[in-house]
Amino acid sequence: MAKGILKDRLLSGEVVHGLLSPNIEPNLVETLGLLGFDLYILDAEHGTAGPVEAAAVVRACEGAGLAPLVRPRDLDPKLILQYLDAGMTGIMLPGARSADDVRRLVEAVKYPPDGHRGLAAMRANRFLLGAERQEAWVARANRETLVLPQIETREALEQVEDLAAVPGIDGFIVGPRDLALALGFPDGPSHPEIESAIDRVVAVAKRRGLVVGTVAPTGARAKDLAARGLSILLHSVTALLKSGTEAYFRAARG
Repeated sequence: MAKGILKDRLLSGEVVHGLLSPNIEPNLVETLGLLGFDLYILDAEHGTAGPVEAAAVVRACEGAGLAPLVRPRDLDPKLILQYLDAGMTGIMLPGARSADDVRRLVEAVKYPPDGHRGLAAMRANRFLLGAERQEAWVARANRETLVLPQIETREALEQVEDLAAVPGIDGFIVGPRDLALALGFPDGPSHPEIESAIDRVVAVAKRRGLVVGTVAPTGARAKDLAARGLSILLHSVTALLKSGTEAYFRAARG
């Protein structure tokens, strides 16, 4: 695992821009990093990527200066362990519903005494063949690996104060589409209630010194969200390709 520059940037108050995508093609991932994005979250909840594919994504990210994170399919400590051992520098957990879910996430991500993560000589720690001693690696991984439960259920939103009080988390990612569905809006997140929910999560997080992220489908939306205190702004590769293609054809055919 490369030095946790992303977490340092977030703690300093910087806004970072990332991509959430199930795409595992290394050349595409590397290209996106070279275009200027800061992080790449591999969507292994809706996508089919496992730890083998994740390792290839991590290598591509490292080659382009992207911080590699993953959204696993669920709260499976052994699966999370495999993603972390492959070199992922953070976990974004979907579907969190309670403080107990968040505690279990922290335990899966952190080595003892902060959690229950198992230790082996793996790619994340350079197979313990480098100059960094084991105890230094354990301390660094516990300090630098990002723990980001998602707020995308009614239960999580209602209990966000309790979730924010769990030691070891770094912040929240608001999932606007699933949160909209959970709150009774099947047509999508474009409702005042979703905007209010985002602002509520930001207010709670700020009191705890935590960061908040969400989806920013346009540059204008990203600018607005940053002004409201969000610091992790996520686009999708599909939407990025769509907007670029539409802009191209408007200019070519206009």
